Amino acid sequence: MKRIVIASNNPGKLREFREMLAPLGIEIVPQAALGVPEADEPHATFVENALAKARHASRISGMPAFADDSGICVAALSGEPGVHSARFANDVPAGASREREDQDRRNNAKLIALLKGQADRRAHYYCVIVLARRADDPEPLIVEGRWHGEVIDAPRGTSGFGYDPYFYLPEFRRTAAELSSEEKNAVSHRGQALAALIARLREARVMGNE
Repeated sequence: MKRIVIASNNPGKLREFREMLAPLGIEIVPQAALGVPEADEPHATFVENALAKARHASRISGMPAFADDSGICVAALSGEPGVHSARFANDVPAGASREREDQDRRNNAKLIALLKGQADRRAHYYCVIVLARRADDPEPLIVEGRWHGEVIDAPRGTSGFGYDPYFYLPEFRRTAAELSSEEKNAVSHRGQALAALIARLREARVMGNE
């Protein structure tokens, strides 16, 4: 697999995936470049949504496809936003921008408002990645990662995206948005999942060469 379509149009995710898969010599092709529309994500679990997106992209493109589904799960909110993280603040005001950065600001504002007065700020990012060799692949590769931290009230840092400026990491004494891309890729939920995927791909290549 020298070319894989990624079932995402999120620029932050695309950047992270390209950086981490570059050593394998795999070209990442965004689904938008192939005219693949975004798939519906109606499911209640991350893995079901990731499977739906990967199969959708592979079916239309005719290429191997991978998709992730990820989000932040907050203990005091019984795991919310969870699978709804990307569109947590779905009530877009009239005339408001629908750009990703503006959506992120609304999502974060809603999260902080819901946590007002809460002493328990524990949270974790979760990511599951599915790689389907074809749309009807009976054995898609499935890997996952979790990244634990806590939610703070005021944003810190300008890197990353999504909830990163509010996701504080006690062991670093910084937020995810204050980490370099190298630091984040080494420890994040997506970095953990991608590392597991890369290990599986390398194992498959070795097995295939025997």
